[in-house]
Order: sequence, then C-alpha cells, then structure tokens
Amino acid sequence: MYIVSYLFLLIMILISSGFVVLLERKVLGYIQLRKGPNKVGFLGLLQPFSDGLKLFFKEQNFPYMSNFLIYYFSPVFMLFLSFFLWCLLPQLLNVYGFNFGLLFFLSVTGLGVYGVMLSGWSSNSKYALLGCLRAVAQVISYEVSMALIMICMFIFIFSYNFLDFYYYQSGVWFFMFSIPLFFCWLSSCLAETNRAPFDFAEGESELVSGFNVEYSGAGFAFIFLSEYMNIIFMSLMTVVIFLGCDLLSIFFFFKVVFIVFWFIWVRGTLPRFRYDKLMNLTWKVFLPMSLIYFLFYTLILCYMIL
Repeated sequence: MYIVSYLFLLIMILISSGFVVLLERKVLGYIQLRKGPNKVGFLGLLQPFSDGLKLFFKEQNFPYMSNFLIYYFSPVFMLFLSFFLWCLLPQLLNVYGFNFGLLFFLSVTGLGVYGVMLSGWSSNSKYALLGCLRAVAQVISYEVSMALIMICMFIFIFSYNFLDFYYYQSGVWFFMFSIPLFFCWLSSCLAETNRAPFDFAEGESELVSGFNVEYSGAGFAFIFLSEYMNIIFMSLMTVVIFLGCDLLSIFFFFKVVFIVFWFIWVRGTLPRFRYDKLMNLTWKVFLPMSLIYFLFYTLILCYMIL
C-alpha cells in the first residue's frame, strides 16, 4: 500500500505540474492585460492535457554532433531527481521514515545541477554550454546560504526530520521570529528552481533558450516537468519550515498554492537580474545574514540549556 500511495502521489504531482503551467499562463496573461489560454475546454482547463499530448507525440530531434546517450538520458535523470525529492513529503503515515531528511534534501538538490550541466554540455551547442555553466556557478553561490538557513531552522526542532516541524509549530510559526531569513529563503528558492529574476540558465535575450535549446518533444517535456515539480516542492518546503506545517488542515494546501502563485507573480513583475549581482547578493548579503542568525540562535539555545 505504501508503494501504491507513493505512485499515486507521483501521478498527482505530474498532473498538478501541468496545471501550474496553466496557472502561470493565466496569471501572466492578466498581468499583461490579456487573457491566457481559454479555448481548450471550459476556461482553458484542458490546455495542460493538450500541451502534454502535443509534446509527447512531437518528433524528437537529435543534434548530429551531440553526445547521444548523455543527451538522451539527462532529462530523465532530472525528472527522477524531482521524484526523489517528493519522498520527503512529511506524512503522518510515511512511505519512508526520513530521520535524516535535511541531508537527503541537500544531497538531491546538489545533484540537480548535474542534470542541467550534462544536458547543456552533451548538446554540443555553445548557447547550451554557456547556459549550463552559468547554472553551475549560480548553484555554488546560493546553495551554501540556503543550507545554512535550513540549519538555522532545524536547530529549533533538534532533528533532521521534516515531520517534526508539524509538532514544534503547533503554537507559533517559525516565520514569526525569522522574517529576514524567510525572505532570504524565498530568494534562494527562486535561484534553486531557475526562476525569474534568477533564470540565467535560460536567458532568451542572450542564450536563445539556454541549456535546453536543442531539446524537443519528450525531452523538453521532462525538463519542464522536473522544473515545475521542483517549484511545487520548494513551495511545500517553505510552508513546512516557516508557515506552520499544519498537515491535517486544508489551509496547508492553500498556503502552498499561494507560494506557487508568488513564484509566478515575481516572474510577471521583476526583470532579470544581472549575473554578477546575484553573486554579490548571495555571498555578501545572504551568507553573512544566515551565519549571524545561526550564531544568534545557537547562543540562545545554549543559554536556555544552561
């Protein structure tokens, strides 16, 4: 039953990724004073199925000079990494008991950059290669501060298990006494998922489409499914760590949808950041702030224990 429930979860996540794309197109349409998809089905609700069928039945082209095996399997690798992340979904009756959930999360997100790097390198295109190199440099910059922010929050629960956030936030949300960290975390989530204003791996203005420029058909669909699955997962982690983790309440899912909406809202309103400014932001703002909070919380806990 555990395996069946996990497979059911994955199917639901794949469907919800399609509907997040529809939500994004709708929201961006209204931000730009136009209607989004509204022809296929009632209010465009069948548009995700139409796009999915089109992509999976589309011919897959392979660049003649590409490294074929790596080029073929890197989108599948990215999709499987996104599936692995969803093992961490905190459930009261869990498929896997993750007592070291934080370490598993950092390992899988660290591996995520290899999918982007291999897909860009194996395409043998200078634009794809530039996109993947920028993604690698971006990951090195923000992942240190993101890990420190998570450790600051895990200090409070004395455990690496995400489910413990459910028990420790029954009285007060961790957001209430770590607002600056919360906004640093949200910015790191944007960089983690390659979203605007930090979408340097996919800059249309200078890199055509970035690391995925040579992909079409199912490979392209896998890359974007993994991206949108990661967006939903990072929204879920934001709610779990900072906003209460009230798993048995319907408001938990409303909060997740609101954070997903915030991802789209940022894309519709902010221009792309300059590349060196992200480096400055992560190394000179996020890292010192997360270190200061880490020391502050550690001293408070030591004082309380003593």
